[in-house]
Amino acid sequence: MGKYFGTDGFRGEANKDLNFEHAVKIGRFLGWYYGARQGKKAKIVIGKDTRRSSYMFEYALCTGLMASGADAYIMHVTTTPSVAYIARVDDFDCGIMISASHNPFYDNGIKLLNGNGEKMDEETILMVEDYIDGKMEVPIAEREAIGRTVDYVSGRNRYIGHLISMSKYSFKDVKVGLDVANGAAWSIAKAVFDALGAKTYVMNDAPDGYNINTDCGSTHIEHLQKFVVENGLDVGFAYDGDADRCLCVDEKGNVVTGDHTLYIYGLYMKERGKLLNNKVVTTVMSNFGLYKALDKVGIEYDKTKVGDKYVYENMVETGNRLGGEQSGHTIFLKYETTGDGILTSLKLMEVMLAKQKPMSELAAPVVFYPQVLKNVRVKSKPAAQNDPDVQAAVKKVADELGNTGRILVRESGTEPVIRVMVEADTKELCEKYVDSVIEVITAKGHLA
Repeated sequence: MGKYFGTDGFRGEANKDLNFEHAVKIGRFLGWYYGARQGKKAKIVIGKDTRRSSYMFEYALCTGLMASGADAYIMHVTTTPSVAYIARVDDFDCGIMISASHNPFYDNGIKLLNGNGEKMDEETILMVEDYIDGKMEVPIAEREAIGRTVDYVSGRNRYIGHLISMSKYSFKDVKVGLDVANGAAWSIAKAVFDALGAKTYVMNDAPDGYNINTDCGSTHIEHLQKFVVENGLDVGFAYDGDADRCLCVDEKGNVVTGDHTLYIYGLYMKERGKLLNNKVVTTVMSNFGLYKALDKVGIEYDKTKVGDKYVYENMVETGNRLGGEQSGHTIFLKYETTGDGILTSLKLMEVMLAKQKPMSELAAPVVFYPQVLKNVRVKSKPAAQNDPDVQAAVKKVADELGNTGRILVRESGTEPVIRVMVEADTKELCEKYVDSVIEVITAKGHLA
């Protein structure tokens, strides 16, 4: 990770940690780097979520891009995976998504994608940061070299068509609930499910710039659980603010996580001879219950650091075709280069319809160990993580758990937060062990 960019872009409170001047400079650098530096005019596509500040950052980025001679193609409100898809299939030099994903409305972020729809490489990110810090100069465009903006809502429509084409089955008469989190999926998800014939029931689809992720979406799945049961729906799907993740709710109101998705679709691929390497890619946050279920059906697994970036890197390196995170980022490498919440929901629908089984039955073999995860806001993530007393507390928990559970303490890649997670036989034990570590972090004065 760099000075400004974490595992999922440059993220922070709008006009405090991330301001419009940062956005102008990012645009200035990218417009030159992909354009004038190579003796051509750069072509760069931009999308945004529904945060009020996204408009400001969109225009700031466009200003910087045009000043460096690039043409900025604006997709307006759209999802992160749509920008990744369009950057790849429509031959853009790179893509930019303005979003802070699942964060509250007052935060925002700038995610950079290369022309293949992949997260930007570290070398280029470091050059962007050097330019932000004034360590290098970028020439300004003049006369006919100055860039322009292009309305590119057609790119979003092309992406909707791509999603519709992903379904092998009609959704006719299937009652589907969608929680679009007042975010980027609000104008896309329903259109896709309606086109496929579903009886679609939508909630949290009235974005006002301030209500994105507020008590809704994948971070507040309890509302969709209630919605599915009260309306007698067959299944429900909840997205986050930029719709790169998806959690599911079965017909009984139970949550189906990203770990369940890896099991359900991994087994479906294995049964059809499509699971290359007989392996799925997980992260260290995946539950013991997933691994037990995969072992039972003879599916192997890799474990990466937390972050869909690392999952994707593993998949590219090994040829594994399915991977993701418990939080709902799932990558289907045959179709896309990043987590895509709407695609995930379509793939889960495919398994339901192919096997003619309810979601509850498909997910049942994955029996989760109780897990407690608490976030601790700290002054310095490395200082808290590497404190000898904190490490000793973590080791003590690990020794006491032995083979009956595990503890994981890690730094957030996007926030000033240490995450403390324990899995054990009971939730009470999880709470006890998590709190014992947090008490040490607090006592040593690391809290922000």
